[in-house]
Amino acid sequence: MANTNMPKKAVLEDAGDISHTLALAFDDDPMMRWFFPEDASRQATLGRYFSTLFTRQYLLNGLCERTDAAAAFWVPTEAQEKAVPDADTIQELIGILGDRAGLFKEAVETAAAHTPQDPHWSLALIGAAPAAQGKGQGAALLRSGLAQADAAGQAVYLESSKAANIPVYEHFGFTVREEFALPGGGPVLWGMWRDPR
Repeated sequence: MANTNMPKKAVLEDAGDISHTLALAFDDDPMMRWFFPEDASRQATLGRYFSTLFTRQYLLNGLCERTDAAAAFWVPTEAQEKAVPDADTIQELIGILGDRAGLFKEAVETAAAHTPQDPHWSLALIGAAPAAQGKGQGAALLRSGLAQADAAGQAVYLESSKAANIPVYEHFGFTVREEFALPGGGPVLWGMWRDPR
């Protein structure tokens, strides 16, 4: 049983499992509901969205770890400039987002304008399937990534669009740097920062 919480490096063959896990994890996330408002298709569309981000962006230039029912994508300081979608990935995301693509572009640009300029690692995303939430898999992934950032002497930045997650991140040493709303009536994001230990 203990090994379900043991983080391991994610590989390309994990794409199906990871995108399914993250689609379940983010189904109730305010930002994902804003980008993908259709209840009937959200699971399938989120699966395609996370699969694209994982295979085309974070697997190539980030640090991706998983447990049995959770996943986390980190971007080390030196990979920040490379870990952005290329033209083909942008086209794929536009296809997935459909008429929400413009809102998505504005949201990405707004978040980028609020990203700290100091060198840091980014926790791009972390999620556990609902059945696994509260059972330590997300915490194990958080501890693993933070230990690696600490070993590199780097601070970590993340954005949360879910108020309920803020105390969890605070427990791991993050503090809220700022709060900002996405344009076009979008949800609030909390930018959170953690100094290295």
